[in-house]
Amino acid sequence: MKPIKTAFKFLATLALAVLAVGCAGNLLDKENVAVAAGFKVITPAKPDQQALLRKLPADKVTQIHYGGKIYYVLPDLKNNQAYVGGPRQYQTYVQLRRKQKMDSENAGSPPPDIQVVEVNEADWIGWSDWGGWDGMGEPGWY
Repeated sequence: MKPIKTAFKFLATLALAVLAVGCAGNLLDKENVAVAAGFKVITPAKPDQQALLRKLPADKVTQIHYGGKIYYVLPDLKNNQAYVGGPRQYQTYVQLRRKQKMDSENAGSPPPDIQVVEVNEADWIGWSDWGGWDGMGEPGWY
């Protein structure tokens, strides 16, 4: 009888732990999802780069055409940084956000919808020396 009781306690504890982790996963914010999707964090060092970052719509992913390639940028103005990924990372981001939304709807509070804003290459030459933009290679560098 004692081994059954011990096994039941173990399984109950394991189930509660899985439930707690699942609920914590619903609390992920856009930045954490971007990092999980493979976006790189880039911090502007120069005033003109910071000005470019501030031009981006807050809390929205912006599609940027730069050097004949497509990048997706999620600004984090509060922390003066941007999350940058290619098409593959963006697709993963969208999938994770959809899963997050479905999980949140089941829990009662969905995250906001995913929105993408598209801009042209103009004025984005300054992004090239942020210490990482050029090193990304082709979109989908992973």
